[in-house]
Formats: sequence, C-alpha cells, structure tokens
Amino acid sequence: MFKTAGARTRKAGYWHRRTKGDIIVDLIIYAVMLIVIFATLFPFLNVIAIAFNDSTDSVKGGIGIFPRIPTLDNFKELGRYPNLLQGGIISLLRTVVGTVCSLLSTCMLAYVLSRKEFMFRRLFMTLFLFTMYVDSGIIPHFMVIRALGLNNSFWVYIIPGLISAYNLILVRSFIEQIPFSLQESAFLDGANDFTIFRKIIMPLCLPVTATVGLFYAVGQWNSWFDTKLYAFSNEKITTLQYELMKILQQSMAQQGNPNLGHAGQIAQSQSVSPLSIRMTVTLVAVVPILLVYPFVQKYFVSGLTLGAVKS
Repeated sequence: MFKTAGARTRKAGYWHRRTKGDIIVDLIIYAVMLIVIFATLFPFLNVIAIAFNDSTDSVKGGIGIFPRIPTLDNFKELGRYPNLLQGGIISLLRTVVGTVCSLLSTCMLAYVLSRKEFMFRRLFMTLFLFTMYVDSGIIPHFMVIRALGLNNSFWVYIIPGLISAYNLILVRSFIEQIPFSLQESAFLDGANDFTIFRKIIMPLCLPVTATVGLFYAVGQWNSWFDTKLYAFSNEKITTLQYELMKILQQSMAQQGNPNLGHAGQIAQSQSVSPLSIRMTVTLVAVVPILLVYPFVQKYFVSGLTLGAVKS
C-alpha cells in the first residue's frame, strides 16, 4: 500500500516538474510518430480497400482506406483461375516442410559449430560466410539441380535452400551465449550430444528459433522463381506464388489479345480490372504471413538481437 502511494507520488512529482518545453517536444514526437504510422499503414489499407471495392468503380480512382462499393467479386473471379487451389496446397506444404527441415538442419549445424572442441569449426564457418558474398549464378545452379535429378520434383523447393548462412550465424551466436556449464552437467549425468541438443539447447533457443523459423517461412511462402526455373512443366507441384505471378503478368498485358488465356479473360471482363486483380493478388499473397507473425512477434526482437551480439 505504502509502495503504491509512493509510486503515485513520484509519478505526480515527475509530471509536476515538466516544463512547457518538455510538453511541446513530446507533442511534436507524438505527431511525427502518428505521421510515420499513417504513412506505413496507408499503402496496405489502400490495397485492402481496392481489393474489396467494385472493379469498375476502382478504375475511377480516389479510393482511400475504405472501399466505396464493397464487393467480393474480385476474389470470386480470382478463385476461378485453374491451378490456384493446387498451388495454394503446394505452397502451404513447402512452407511447412521447408521451414521444419531448414530449422532442424540449421540448429543442429549451429550446435556443432558452437562446440570449441570441433577443430574444423572455423573452416566451415569461413566456407558458409563465403557463400554469403559469392554467388555462382543461375546457369551453374541450374546445372547442379539437373545433375542431382531435382528438376520437376517437390524436393527442389527444400534441398537447395536448406540452410541459410545468415540464419546459421544467428543461431550459433545464440547457442554460444548459453552457459557451457549446463552442457557439462548433462555430460556428467550421462547425456549424449543428441540428448543435450534436444532437452537443453532447443528449449533455451526458442526465441532465436522462432525468429529464424519466421525467416524461413516467409522465404518459402514468397518464393516463385524456383518454380519457374525447375518445376514449370509439372503442374502437380506448381506454387501459389507462381500462379499469382502469371495472373499479374497476364492481367497487365493488352486486354485485346485473344491469346491471354483464362487470366486474360478475367482482365478483359467488365467486372474485374487489372488494377483490382493486382490488389487482390497482393492481398492473397500477404495475408497468410500476417496471420502467422503475431504468434512469433514476442520472440522476434529478442531472438534477433541476442543471437547477433556476442558477449
């Protein structure tokens, strides 16, 4: 009770000591922050408004953050495009499988490279760092993928980008901050490396694994170029982003071209304009990641900063 009263007294004294200049500075800071927030949110809110607005009315322009004539016709037209549902299933599957496999591989390799008794850890880290600055190019990469027999295979989405050097550095730095005495105690109790990794390292690395997992998930979900290069001829493993990319390209083409296919017919229809198609496609591609981010947001900042700073 006395502690609460004292806190209120100190707080009242703090506000009493504030001058008019302090209040003016705070008001300026709040005003600038509100402007920044509005400038950040307006483009996304505008995309939502156009996606849910009548297509014919959207062509007139002047839409802000609310639709003038609300409708779901844009999404209905987009749903008629073939392979879109199949692409959504494959994208969801590659995101889940790719994130889990990449996260486990990155954490296991980071644990090995964090062990000081591993004599080649500096050599391997140098090789991984080398890949961050030197790229072989598309043609050598394509030849390697073809030599491995991954063309037109679902695993072409998983294996080539299994481990990211940047994410590896984050996880390894985070593991190095964990007191080694915990691992020594487990060794004395008879635990092996797999037991230590599963019961000690992984639970303590939850912040950084959530952060790295989000990086991998966003990369897998947004990826479409690998589908165009390695799996374009196999419609069974086409991805949602690749199908949406084709819709975007075809909707922006000349509307009078009779060879545009189904997406071109959508763009030519009187009820849906290329602008509405673009905004609807953008919203469909972004919303799934926005739904996932709140669940890992509380780990994001701590995992990114603690894993990047070595004490």
